[in-house]
Amino acid sequence: MAHELEFGSDGQAKMFWVGDVPPWHGLGVKLDRPPTIKEAITCAGLDWNVECRQLVMESDGRKVPARATVRSSDGAVLGLVGMVYKPLQNSFAFDWFQPWVDAKLVELETAGCLKGGTHVWVLAKVKAEPTEIVKGDPIVRYVLLSNSHDGSRMVRAGFTGVRVVCWNTVNAAMSSSTSRLLRVRHTQNAEQALDQIRASMDLANKRFEATVEEMRLMARMGVTKDSLAAYVKAVFKPAKPLDTDLSEEEREEAEDKQEEKCERLIGRITPLFEHGRGNDMPGVKGTVWAAYNAVTEYLTWERGASNDNRMTSLWLGDGQAVAQRAFSEARKLAMAMAA
Repeated sequence: MAHELEFGSDGQAKMFWVGDVPPWHGLGVKLDRPPTIKEAITCAGLDWNVECRQLVMESDGRKVPARATVRSSDGAVLGLVGMVYKPLQNSFAFDWFQPWVDAKLVELETAGCLKGGTHVWVLAKVKAEPTEIVKGDPIVRYVLLSNSHDGSRMVRAGFTGVRVVCWNTVNAAMSSSTSRLLRVRHTQNAEQALDQIRASMDLANKRFEATVEEMRLMARMGVTKDSLAAYVKAVFKPAKPLDTDLSEEEREEAEDKQEEKCERLIGRITPLFEHGRGNDMPGVKGTVWAAYNAVTEYLTWERGASNDNRMTSLWLGDGQAVAQRAFSEARKLAMAMAA
């Protein structure tokens, strides 16, 4: 099965969602209204705890300096962790949103678990009027908290966004030091650190308009074919430099492969720049904003083997880094043109 959602014994995906655009093929529980915290954790199938159990050698019962994370509801082993690891319970992940829900600042929109319960997310929509970059091109803000119970990832929380005309995930608001998706290690102080993040995010929310102005600058700057190609190459540049121990022939071969990959990406993103969702709109067409939207459309809808993999990568994985780099490079391009 292509998706990575976990399913219960009743065949129901452990996820709920509110609205008209389901994140994973309409699976899970569709709700007609935003749920309460208590309703949300039940509808998402996340009303269980995680405990850590000491590992021992099967042969002689000796203790091993590691533990297993175990789900309380069925005893499923979720992962292997170190001795200082402390689980962040699902209940706390939901309760973290309670002050914002009580203040009517956000509404819970989707939550669920992936990969056998090891990865959990909660997404809440910020209750504010969508912000238009140009007329008819609004962005809606969300608060995302993601967590893993297998020790593979730190707790993450921060702002993300959605460009409504094409439902692309927009990670622009997370690209600044005050509002990026912040991370918290699984230690005794994880809950206190999340409280500090909430305070930081309150500040980031107040500064969101600065990011919007950067997007509006992008929409005022035109893009040539050459600058579009250079932008795509800058966004998808290799994460690691070539091995210095390579021979000249091996280096040339590796560089050729990198260049071929970039050319293929340019070939896929150029049509999205020209005719992608919302990119034909007046004020968007042919601009840096259209170039950035072409990359986010590629990441949201085309990159990877399936929609599930794309959304998992954008919300929980390395797709976030590419999306953030796309915004950073678009901002640099627009500012250089405006100078």
